[in-house]
Amino acid sequence: MQDPSLVQGKLVRRYKRFLADVMMDDGEIITVHCPNTGSMKNCVEEGAQVWLSRSENPTRKYPLTWEYMKTSRGHYIGVNPQRANGLVRSAIEAGRVLEVHGYPEVKNEVCYGDENSRIDIFLSGHSGQAECYLEVKSVTLLENPVSHGVGYFPDSVSVRGTRHLRELKRVAIQGHRAILFFCVQHSGIQQVAPAAHIDPLYADTLIEAVEAGVEVLVYKVRFRGGKPTIHTSLPFVLGA
Repeated sequence: MQDPSLVQGKLVRRYKRFLADVMMDDGEIITVHCPNTGSMKNCVEEGAQVWLSRSENPTRKYPLTWEYMKTSRGHYIGVNPQRANGLVRSAIEAGRVLEVHGYPEVKNEVCYGDENSRIDIFLSGHSGQAECYLEVKSVTLLENPVSHGVGYFPDSVSVRGTRHLRELKRVAIQGHRAILFFCVQHSGIQQVAPAAHIDPLYADTLIEAVEAGVEVLVYKVRFRGGKPTIHTSLPFVLGA
């Protein structure tokens, strides 16, 4: 990571899910906002190099936000799952996601479904494809042995994620395109599977959704030149 707009430090600890302490280059320890509400399993390492963004909002209690980190194994991780939607939309508009190429209209956060949901990205206007509902999930859990490169989602029980799968399943049954897009923000992950060992209900619901016609796409973020971008597709394995 070489983005000059980011502040560097070393992780001291993460706590209360939304907070982390970081040691700056001058030795000062400051509290920063952690935007990741998941468990961040296998990601948090004391002493790991981290990169922080600074908010210009003067009313924020913690102006710095934890964005990226580098593990002791040299893996880069995008800690902020909120970045995933923007990365995916940029890749779609740049034509790098071939599975959804040709949709001229792209919208964010469109209301849909029967459970008061919002789809992350709604695609329409394709001359030969149905309207497309695309839900983005950020993947950062690399399980041991790390040499196998298997990433999992979710990293903790996700009631919200299961609800999204139910909504996508209904969309597919209605004849629209429904896509679950795993945005892999961990440079060590080489394939993705549902985390049945963490959230068996999510894994079972995902199998049902795929059987109903929901498509699953997996694309990996490349951390290079200070500007992470969606780079390449990865395999998805239902039973890893």
